[in-house]
Amino acid sequence: MVPLFRALIGLSLAVGAASAAAAPPIVTGAWIRATPPGAVTAAAYLTIASAGSADRLVGAATPAAGTVEIHTTVADAGSQHMMRVAELALPAGGSVRLEPGGQHLMLIDLKTPMVPGTKVALSLRFAEAGTVEIDVPVVDARAQAAAQH
Repeated sequence: MVPLFRALIGLSLAVGAASAAAAPPIVTGAWIRATPPGAVTAAAYLTIASAGSADRLVGAATPAAGTVEIHTTVADAGSQHMMRVAELALPAGGSVRLEPGGQHLMLIDLKTPMVPGTKVALSLRFAEAGTVEIDVPVVDARAQAAAQH
């Protein structure tokens, strides 16, 4: 009876440890900038909030593009340029905002133009939480900016 009891306790602890694994981050405010015909790149923006523990965004993918890279914008000698980074840190209990002029995802080798009103499937890969799948709306940023004025 004692070995069975120990086995049940071990199983209970294993299940508890599995449920304590990193909860998936919460993604909000996602959008992709619409592109003109013939464009080969597009940018995606979003906010990622930690569901508790720290994590890292280590990659992304979409069937709409050949590659997705994590980029940041760097100021250098009075000008700004984009730079690819390997990952983005997500602090425990905090958030990271990917926005125009800052950190963002670059969709490279687009298979079709990004048309306003459509949605694009995007997979975000985290070091601890695994993959989070989202559908991202394509937005005409010019119309959005005009509406805010």
